[in-house]
Amino acid sequence: MSERKTTDDTGPLLGPADVRELAAALGVRPTKQRGQNFVIDANTVRRIVRTAEVRPDDVVVEVGPGLGSLTLALLETADRVTAVEIDDVLAAALPATVAARLPERADRFTLVHRDALHVTELPGPAPTALVANLPYNVAVPVLLHMLERFPTIQRTLVMVQAEVADRLAAGPGSKVYGVPSVKANWYAEVKRAGAIGRNVFWPAPNVESGLVSLVRRTEPLPSRASREEVFAVIDAAFAQRRKTLRAALAGWAGSARAAEAALVAAGVSPQARGESLAIESFIAIAENKAAADAAAGQESTP
Repeated sequence: MSERKTTDDTGPLLGPADVRELAAALGVRPTKQRGQNFVIDANTVRRIVRTAEVRPDDVVVEVGPGLGSLTLALLETADRVTAVEIDDVLAAALPATVAARLPERADRFTLVHRDALHVTELPGPAPTALVANLPYNVAVPVLLHMLERFPTIQRTLVMVQAEVADRLAAGPGSKVYGVPSVKANWYAEVKRAGAIGRNVFWPAPNVESGLVSLVRRTEPLPSRASREEVFAVIDAAFAQRRKTLRAALAGWAGSARAAEAALVAAGVSPQARGESLAIESFIAIAENKAAADAAAGQESTP
């Protein structure tokens, strides 16, 4: 596929000329439909691996490996790498690229040719880390899906559009705090982990990118409500974020009165808005659905 390079600058990694040469050989042009922007800077992918604190014993899952820029950097450090790629041409070419440029690590690489949103299991040892340059158009759904399906993932570092990074890492009270922020917090401690310039991509995107670190909680948040029940409250609260929670949760609870009953029982002001609440408050509201149901029952009683 692509001959192994041994220059001082990139080693086995892909540089700008390598990426363009490989893409031309495959007849590949990055598509906006799949949010593809290929990383062409070896220093950037090595920085991502360092920031992700990838260890020699890690089993890393990567989503959207593209031509393999980050894949090769991960393979230099991790014990194993499993890459999930939806694109037919890219999925077919990646194993050959790995074999050509890192032959001594090729047996540590596995390719899963599927849509990451439909992946429910992975071959080999359970993943311990998720490191990915996520396609911008599906970044949040893919991230949440992977955290849900693979509880063994302890550390995650994703590169996403800067605006998405801000949303994921936002805290209560922030203007960009919303559904991604709260749901990510259900699983992990979330923080911004750096910025990435446009010029390390081909083609250069019209937006800046950012790194987000997610470290899974050592103990899940205590909750008598299920994840699905808590997420239903979160979705309802932000569907009409300008409304008070009493109004915004009326549909979820069955009525505004029932919503108020759940909020009061949870110790949350019915006049508050979703953007002011931490994940623990959403859990408390979901746990007090019984109070809402009781209030709804009283309303329906003749």
